[in-house]
Amino acid sequence: MQISSRWKMSSATLAARRVLAAAASHGAEEAGAKTWKILTFVLALPGVGLCMANAYMKMQAHGEHQAEFVPYSHLRIRTKKFPWGDGNHSLFHNAHANALPDGYEGSEH
Repeated sequence: MQISSRWKMSSATLAARRVLAAAASHGAEEAGAKTWKILTFVLALPGVGLCMANAYMKMQAHGEHQAEFVPYSHLRIRTKKFPWGDGNHSLFHNAHANALPDGYEGSEH
């Protein structure tokens, strides 16, 4: 049986594959785990720290600004009351971020 020309490999290529396959089966797991541990402490954790610092600085620069209330007719439609509280507040209502049908709550906003 003849092997097609695209599947033919030189003896050096076959020897290299055998060596790499043997190396992969002996101790490659420990080396891979060590590599990922180093990458975690050197790249991932500082990256998360930088993202946290960036978010904090943007929050400090932005300040406490609330958008003006615009009573669009297609938003905040209440066809029936919510079954909790006074029936006008959603379950996870935030007085600063969520407006009621007639505007934001309180005068400090």
